[in-house]
Amino acid sequence: MKRSVLFLAIIILASCATVKPETYFTMDEMPDLVKCLPAPPAPGTPEFGYDSLRYFWGREQRRDPVRAAIADRDAGWQIDTIIAIFSEPFGMRISPDRTPEIWQLLYGGIKTMEQIRVRPKAYFHRQRPFEYFGDHVLTLWEEDELRGEGSYPSGHTIRGWAMALMLAEINPDAAEAIYAKGWEYGESRVIVGAHWQSDVDNSRAAASIAYAKLQTSKEFRRQIKRAKKEYERMR
Repeated sequence: MKRSVLFLAIIILASCATVKPETYFTMDEMPDLVKCLPAPPAPGTPEFGYDSLRYFWGREQRRDPVRAAIADRDAGWQIDTIIAIFSEPFGMRISPDRTPEIWQLLYGGIKTMEQIRVRPKAYFHRQRPFEYFGDHVLTLWEEDELRGEGSYPSGHTIRGWAMALMLAEINPDAAEAIYAKGWEYGESRVIVGAHWQSDVDNSRAAASIAYAKLQTSKEFRRQIKRAKKEYERMR
């Protein structure tokens, strides 16, 4: 009987560890980026000229098979894919079974922070660069989904920079490598042709705004502490 109860408890704990956490804030509770960030550059302005130059820079980067492969991998939208990518500079494999507290933090944090992109995407509805130039993205498998969707800000960049902010707080010794990957992750969206450079630049600011809001959540701060303790044990 005792063994059965113990076995049942283990199953329940294991299942709880893999339950996807809820967001720490609703979208309505997050800052409104339409009121925070500037409008994207308009055609004919010097800023738009720079965006155009960077688009063609990105096309040149596709000639490098190594960088092109990184950009293709970075385009994956699943949170587990992003966690796997950032596990490398973090220096530890992150998974719901191996590091449940860190995984819970990242999953809930990303789902919360990424909501900040919804309002400005709908409000500005900026045309994506590959559409503007009558071109195709490097990642053809996502082109149909991207076409017609607002370009500003970049959801991928918000996710990537948010991931870097959280992981650097857990493991500050690896902060440089983590932030370098966060920067590269945003640049991948320019190389793919899915985003303008200004989309990416302002999305890093957007992720920082979202992260500042997240700091006001008591539950998030408790989860950060649990994640740090787990990291120390695993290290």
